[in-house]
Amino acid sequence: MIRMIVTDLDGTLLRKDKTISEYTASIFQCCSNNGIKIVFATARPIRAVKMLGLNLHSDASVYHNGAVITIGDELFQETGIGYESAKVLLHSAVRMKGMKVAAEIDDVLYANFDTSTVWPGVHAVRTDFAHLPEKSVDKIIFITADRCEISEIEKLLDEDLYWEISENEVLMVMNKNARKKNATSALASHFGISLSEIAAFGDDYNDIEMIRDCGSGVAVANAIDEVKAVADYICQSNDEDGVAKWIEEFCMNSLATDLCQAFSV
Repeated sequence: MIRMIVTDLDGTLLRKDKTISEYTASIFQCCSNNGIKIVFATARPIRAVKMLGLNLHSDASVYHNGAVITIGDELFQETGIGYESAKVLLHSAVRMKGMKVAAEIDDVLYANFDTSTVWPGVHAVRTDFAHLPEKSVDKIIFITADRCEISEIEKLLDEDLYWEISENEVLMVMNKNARKKNATSALASHFGISLSEIAAFGDDYNDIEMIRDCGSGVAVANAIDEVKAVADYICQSNDEDGVAKWIEEFCMNSLATDLCQAFSV
């Protein structure tokens, strides 16, 4: 029995135009009406998810791959990079010739470059990182997927940090415990739900552990091969309502009544 659904957003639940269909919205409403917990797990910051305007209910949300977790609008858990560790890494990064680097701190983006040239419409506080708020850093982002540059960045990381590539264009550095898998486990424990009762959906490297460890791990058809390799199921693509169609097929017993009502209008 599925009691919680955890889904990535970009490339998984969201279509290429960053929207969802009315069909997908109705399926998720059915889940909520039937007591199934809904969790969004994304690398995005809080403000970026709000800007999507999805108008979907979620019981909890995981941001920055697990560095920030909220239940409703309340902060549940924070697992950032310590200020001193982040400061050393950022100062070393800006000395790398031509390296574009950004840092997420308290839902504000700081960067040493014009972020709109990489992410249209995304603006940041321009900085050389000499003066930053003395707070933990949720995530540090390097605009690179070059293996040689990644190797140099790896040398700068201490044992409490790890990196992941996202969409083959950016490298994200986070606290080693800030992972979607860990966030999912923490939320499952809070809600009194076992991992075997969770269906997890994703498409990229940061979804692999979560999909592997949950009871039903589902890769969308457009997922990278590494995600498909650990998944229990492969559903249709993000542009084909793959997540919602899987839920309709495999959660039909608990959702049957609401689904009939949803599609009789």
